[in-house]
Amino acid sequence: MLVQRTTKQAESVQIVLVNGESVELPSVLADVMFRAAQLVAEGRHVTVLADEELLSTQDAAEILGVSRQYLVRLIDRGEISAEKVGTHRRLRANDIEAFKIAREAGRNAALDRLTALSEEFGGYDLGGNTKPSSPN
Repeated sequence: MLVQRTTKQAESVQIVLVNGESVELPSVLADVMFRAAQLVAEGRHVTVLADEELLSTQDAAEILGVSRQYLVRLIDRGEISAEKVGTHRRLRANDIEAFKIAREAGRNAALDRLTALSEEFGGYDLGGNTKPSSPN
């Protein structure tokens, strides 16, 4: 169980073990624990990796939610950096995270453009008017 306490000086978090013993967590680790608990409560999977950890193409593809072959094509096009370890490609966890953030930003920008176009052409009008509104 996680127990959060706040004091005037700083915030601290303790883990209370089943036997009643409590362990104080550094605030950085507490932030990770709380975020992981939120994600698990939402039914999502959680993986904690060091930024510099090297991942196989299969592991990286699973994190990104894409096929391994698609990920290999992204590497070959230079969209994600990878390094060779022997005959295998390895990707840094922080590079995968940066790619995920950039991909999400691109998706959000595309959705914003689509929404603006739909509004411009009356796509949200209940009357079904599909002509662009004239500027006044």
